[in-house]
Amino acid sequence: MMRALRIIGVTMFILSLWHLLVVLTGLPAFILPSPARVGMALAGNLGLIAHHASVTMAEVMIGLLLGAVLGVATAISLAQSPIARVVVRPMMVLSQALPVFALAPVLTLWLGYGLWPKIIMALLIIYFPVTSAFFDGLMQTPRGMLDQAKVMQARPWQIMRYIRIPAAIPALASGLRLAAVYAPIGAIIGEWVGASQGLGYLMLLANGRAKIDLMFAALIVLAVLTLLLHTSVDRLCSYVVRRQQA
Repeated sequence: MMRALRIIGVTMFILSLWHLLVVLTGLPAFILPSPARVGMALAGNLGLIAHHASVTMAEVMIGLLLGAVLGVATAISLAQSPIARVVVRPMMVLSQALPVFALAPVLTLWLGYGLWPKIIMALLIIYFPVTSAFFDGLMQTPRGMLDQAKVMQARPWQIMRYIRIPAAIPALASGLRLAAVYAPIGAIIGEWVGASQGLGYLMLLANGRAKIDLMFAALIVLAVLTLLLHTSVDRLCSYVVRRQQA
């Protein structure tokens, strides 16, 4: 209850500052529309915004799921194989020298204007944080636990399954929390480069037609959806960590 009240209080404070800024500066609506105008645009285009929001969230959720699975698999492979660490890890670090956003036009050229370029963009932008966080957790398993497992003649896959992975769950949770924030960025960048649906496409369309209130409405919906996604992932991760530590 207190959390909900804090959220409402912060929201009202931001809206009040926004309204005062518009009133005191006298900015025209095509530069900065008032909260009331944005609210009317949101209410008047609710079906349109909901349709485009569902497309964006589908891209984000699929990209988040695939990126998390691929990141977990890569981290386990790196932790299990010294050869993989020598070969794959430098390639991963080198890949971060190339801005992911620069790949959006290439992916659109190769894959068209459908969902997959945006899904891959979301996947690429979260893959490294998830892999890096989980790999660090796997490599920081307490030495005493590993020594005890070796004394008991546990096999490498048993050590990974029953000791290293459970010990690294909090690190994986941290990576997933970051991924929940970053994934929408990749999807929106992909929609800006080339799309026929999605909130990013709607924002560009509204801006091109000087419907700035609609553009702000789409932006606010994107922010709310991102916060809801982060909150959901955070609660799920916290629940899993508590269960694992119990």
